[in-house]
Amino acid sequence: MNDAARQAGSAASLTGLTPIERVLDYARWAPSGDNTQPWRFEVQDAQRAVVHGHDTREHCVYDLDGHGSHLALGALLETIAIAATTEGCRADVAHRSGSPDAAPLFDVTLVPRPGLAPDSLVPAIRTRAVQRRPMRTRRLEAAEKQALEAAVQPGYRVMWLETPAQKWAAARLLFANAGLRLTMREAYEVHRRIIAWNACFSTDRIPDRSLGLDPLTLKLMRWVMGSWARVRFFNAYLAGTLAPRIQLDLVPALACGAHFVLVADRPATTLVDYVEAGRRLQRFWLTAERLGLKLQPEVTPLIFARYLREGRRFTAQADILAAAAPMAERLRGLLAGNLENAVFMGRIGAGRDAACRSLRRPLAELQAR
Repeated sequence: MNDAARQAGSAASLTGLTPIERVLDYARWAPSGDNTQPWRFEVQDAQRAVVHGHDTREHCVYDLDGHGSHLALGALLETIAIAATTEGCRADVAHRSGSPDAAPLFDVTLVPRPGLAPDSLVPAIRTRAVQRRPMRTRRLEAAEKQALEAAVQPGYRVMWLETPAQKWAAARLLFANAGLRLTMREAYEVHRRIIAWNACFSTDRIPDRSLGLDPLTLKLMRWVMGSWARVRFFNAYLAGTLAPRIQLDLVPALACGAHFVLVADRPATTLVDYVEAGRRLQRFWLTAERLGLKLQPEVTPLIFARYLREGRRFTAQADILAAAAPMAERLRGLLAGNLENAVFMGRIGAGRDAACRSLRRPLAELQAR
């Protein structure tokens, strides 16, 4: 077992915790964009808790209408449901009507179910992580795809982009999209907040050594991101985005088994829609982990395309907006008519565990005050 697996698998001491606290100690390992962990827990008694959600729409260009955070909340609630089986319980979850979308509340109750066995996905909860480095290029086996497709049903299906032509088209799109991310002031402000420099693990951000860059490029990137003026200079005169785009987007997009798109039967529009999508996504991701497959999200093309589709500006830079429009059309062609119903996109494949990864805040820090 590598260091990442040891750190992920070594839960804090559970001595003295109530059943709901033990379940929440699992649940805190749910994925969230940039490791923001947009939730706090209010424990009411041994069987009940309230999940206090929040989003980052006010300061994160990627959290359009808070829906990225809503996906994460869905993943959290699904993890609660899975973890509840370790206590021989069913988790009843109810969205509290009237709570605002920017700060939704969810009431969680553990209901004993005698004879209930732990869910087979439980062991994957703490080891599941983002793998940003190259994976094996073998196609997924039919049985693997069948298990992953079953994990998101009903109401959702998986679109696979797995032929060499499809993977190359996805790689070109992601390489171009990275040019927007790395030259946009609004994205820079997000990136400088969420990266933990000189780190292999982080409980509240993304450690730089998990990004997938070689040491020299990482060192240069750390210095460049010290100020927006440096970013602009390097991008304008020294092809500053070329090496990161190749290492972070182009090579990984080709070095995988497939790209996948989680497609809903109808477009997601509400908080409840995105929470449900997040629940299916978590079952998909945990199933992949159980199968020994690794995963990396690729959602920014979907986010930028929705900004454009709804006529909303995501940057003050006119050149970025002009460049984004043809990319959105390329994405539409790649997804073959599924763009409006797509809720998540990523790459997947067989590979090694991530040596460096985001961890999570301790349960005590996540309890509502």
